[in-house]
Amino acid sequence: MSAPNSSVPDAKGPDAEGPGTQPVATPTVEGPVPGALPGSPSAPDVRDTYPWLATNIDLAARGYVEQEFYLSGQADAYDTSGRLLAADVPYKTRIIVRRPAHQARFNGTVLAEWQNVTAGYDLDALWSADQIMRAGYAWVGISAQRVGVNQLRGWSPARYGDLDVTGGGRFAADELSYDIYSQAAKALRARGGHAPLHRLKVDTVLAIGASQSAGRMTVYYDAVLPQIESVFDGFANIVGGAPTRAGTEPVFQVLSETDVRSPARPADTDRFRRWEVAGAAHSGWAGQEYRRPLLTRDLGAAPTYNCDQPPYSRVPLTHVLAAAYDHLTRWAERGTPPPAAPPLEFNPDGTKARDELGLARGGIRVSQVAAPTALNTGDNSGEGFCRLFGTHLPFDQTRLRTLYRTESRYVAAVAKADATNLRKGYLLPGDAAQNLKDALTVDFSPR
Repeated sequence: MSAPNSSVPDAKGPDAEGPGTQPVATPTVEGPVPGALPGSPSAPDVRDTYPWLATNIDLAARGYVEQEFYLSGQADAYDTSGRLLAADVPYKTRIIVRRPAHQARFNGTVLAEWQNVTAGYDLDALWSADQIMRAGYAWVGISAQRVGVNQLRGWSPARYGDLDVTGGGRFAADELSYDIYSQAAKALRARGGHAPLHRLKVDTVLAIGASQSAGRMTVYYDAVLPQIESVFDGFANIVGGAPTRAGTEPVFQVLSETDVRSPARPADTDRFRRWEVAGAAHSGWAGQEYRRPLLTRDLGAAPTYNCDQPPYSRVPLTHVLAAAYDHLTRWAERGTPPPAAPPLEFNPDGTKARDELGLARGGIRVSQVAAPTALNTGDNSGEGFCRLFGTHLPFDQTRLRTLYRTESRYVAAVAKADATNLRKGYLLPGDAAQNLKDALTVDFSPR
């Protein structure tokens, strides 16, 4: 935080000369907040409510717990150029924590997600339960933006009614969000008492964010971080923008096919990596399937869309993200950069290059693309968010027989593709095992 005054008329941007970095304040933490499923968001007593989008996964069976906490304090306000607008503005928000119950299950790394609010509510876009819990990460969703917090306030007044990230309406463009995100990270390193991670010993905190949140993190890294204490060890900018500044903290950008729209791209450096995943969508099938029952429970219905092509690519971007998180952790802790990856290919006219099946050429090619049973792409069109969903068009038995002749040859092709990606560092063994299990269920018999 800056000096205790409510405005800074002579504020300077990140490139101006000034005293060193400003320390990040440690917020007040309250919780865990009482209330759990199957409560009611409209209940007048917080003990009878439950957290927004509380997971429906049996966390206890996997040695995990879900808890919610309030964070409050005073935050500094910045515009998107990094100009300090005001200091010590009161705020109160919440974080949702899914963590190992015991130290023995914890790998030492926290994935601190800037919750995405593009849909008008907080979305835990990067909560991929199988990969995160298999590896022993702690995942924390941070509510930093006005749209998400205001929706929470209306959804459950007893639970969220006194949250505010606008300074009482003074800052409506998320000017406080950057410092709130920093302060949340600071809180995650505490131990014992009301600490969000209880007694877990944290080694590494990674900033992660998808789409619009990645854009907010880009502003944070490029314009705000040079002025303040560094509280994140690395940054994972997923299916969205990435910083242009050469900073100390490593940055890993992972993009779906949807997000790669031009052959122009930044070069890898010793502090920056970019991976592009062929066939994957900005918002694919796995995330949609996970959230559908939760949104039905919490909003009364999940959104539906009439897209021009059958939506939701089945290419599991989560598999590549799991490998990326492991690489980013090692990069932050040991200085070992991730492997480079080939880019998606483009035609001379600027369109994406595709093979005879319609699959994108180049990029990271998971087995669902290297040994396909369907046309999965990152492209679609139509109403609403259709352009983000990609397409999924299953091949018929005739095409499958033409490609592989027998089920055993198909399974061998999946195993070969996964072995290549394991060797190159784009895939983890647990996901390769699941791919093989899924491949054994594919039936080429005529119907």
